[in-house]
Amino acid sequence: MKRLFSVAVLLAFGASPALAHPGHLEVSSFAAGIAHPLSGIDHIAVMVAVGLWAALKGGRALWAWPAAFVGVMLVGGALGMAHVALPFVEPGILASVVVLGLMVTLAVDLPVAAGAALIGAFALLHGHAHGSEVADNIGGIEYMAGFAIATATLHLVGIGFAQLMARASLRPAIRVAGALCVAVGAGLYAGVI
Repeated sequence: MKRLFSVAVLLAFGASPALAHPGHLEVSSFAAGIAHPLSGIDHIAVMVAVGLWAALKGGRALWAWPAAFVGVMLVGGALGMAHVALPFVEPGILASVVVLGLMVTLAVDLPVAAGAALIGAFALLHGHAHGSEVADNIGGIEYMAGFAIATATLHLVGIGFAQLMARASLRPAIRVAGALCVAVGAGLYAGVI
């Protein structure tokens, strides 16, 4: 676990903002909010990884971890819209792709509360980045509602995939999917994605 944390910290401090989260043009409607998480591989990887990890853990984590991500992401969005500065937003977004992918790949079994805290920390950064993109003359409520629905849907995709693989006795495929998330994060860090 110490090595995992060390790798995440190194990635976070070495990240370039342009690699982690490129800006998006349309942030003024519900439809734009729905489309946004589907428009970037970083979003898809992180949201699906949360679902995969929740399914691996099972029990309360199955609903608590996705709910923590969506709820805290909305808080982060509100902070971003209010222009409240947070440190390490872009490096944290990049680190989230790697770290959450590693949690799945290594099948890390954290207590539900600890997993929710880790997920929530990353969700705060994701939400803040998106809330910061909302123009001052736009309320952002519709956009963030669409964003929350799309995010929850991607969590469900991860959960559904993991449950399908478990039923088909293909549980290693869940961990391979986590490794793909790590590869996406490494590719973003290296600038090849």
